[in-house]
Amino acid sequence: MELASQPAHQLPVSGNRALRLAHWVSDTVNGLRLKTARRWKFIPQTVAYQGYGSTEWVRVLGRVVLTSKPVPGSKAERLALNGNQNFRGWRAFTSVPVQFTEVEIQLGGITTRIHADRGGLVDTVVPVALTPGWHTATLRAEGTEPVEARIFVISQDTRLGIVSDIDDTIMVTALPRPFLALWNTFVLNERARMATPGMAVLMDRLKVEHPDAPVIYLSTGPWNAAPTLARFIARNLYPSGALLLTDWGLTHDRWFRSGQEHKRRNLDLLAQEFPNMRWVLFGDNGQHDEEIYSGFAQEHPDLVAAIGIRQLSASEAVFAGGHSDTGDHSGSSVPWIYAPDGAGLAKGLQDLELL
Repeated sequence: MELASQPAHQLPVSGNRALRLAHWVSDTVNGLRLKTARRWKFIPQTVAYQGYGSTEWVRVLGRVVLTSKPVPGSKAERLALNGNQNFRGWRAFTSVPVQFTEVEIQLGGITTRIHADRGGLVDTVVPVALTPGWHTATLRAEGTEPVEARIFVISQDTRLGIVSDIDDTIMVTALPRPFLALWNTFVLNERARMATPGMAVLMDRLKVEHPDAPVIYLSTGPWNAAPTLARFIARNLYPSGALLLTDWGLTHDRWFRSGQEHKRRNLDLLAQEFPNMRWVLFGDNGQHDEEIYSGFAQEHPDLVAAIGIRQLSASEAVFAGGHSDTGDHSGSSVPWIYAPDGAGLAKGLQDLELL
């Protein structure tokens, strides 16, 4: 079983001198941010995200950051304690990642210690024997309170899973348009974001029909936005699922992280992790989902039950930078469904007897 990610302190920076210099500058800036945050009495916090796994291993996700502490007795503290924070998007980006810190993971009577990566992210596989269903992992970094992460353990008998994009698929956005992307990311909160008509009902019906099916939300959005996205998913009654997001900025060998590569890598990882499971893939025709899903279907035709593509409206396509080039899938062994909303996609899945 291959680890979902290797601790970043074990990954040497490769590339040319300019890239190594950029990493030095990035680390220096982050160090200054950490000093400033501590001076302002920011407190360390471990943030736990929902994970998934099999009866022999689980993928645990989390992050370690320094974040501002609400004033004791304030409305903000009461809302935080009740889980009802209503932050504008930019507040999620004021936290400072704590790099390479040790994180303790407790699950199934086993204690595992790993290190967060350069962005404070924990993304690792823990070998552990668990029964199918929901479990709870406890994560704690030094100086932080322990937090719990829900883990969905998938049965060996499960034969169908769901993977969905977020932007313009379950959430109406205008991501590629720079101004609107910044507005949606840094200004709007999850209460102001619109759910795509019919998609929550569609995915709920799929879960009713296939109750053991795991749900994976695969997006190029940043991990900073994970709490906002999780609240959006819950508020709009989408089924609970693991978020697989990415981070902006440098990697150990690249100037910029590739959102397309992020999606391809995680789809390939799911194929390796669950070689007997077929997936329903949801995306839209405004970015690169068709190309990515088409490539995955060509490489793993037996692992794709159907591909559902939400067609953007004319105005949405303008905001999204146009439609992607819709290929001719007539020769594909995998069924493709195109519709502008969840109701249309549901009809196509009914015709395939998946609903």
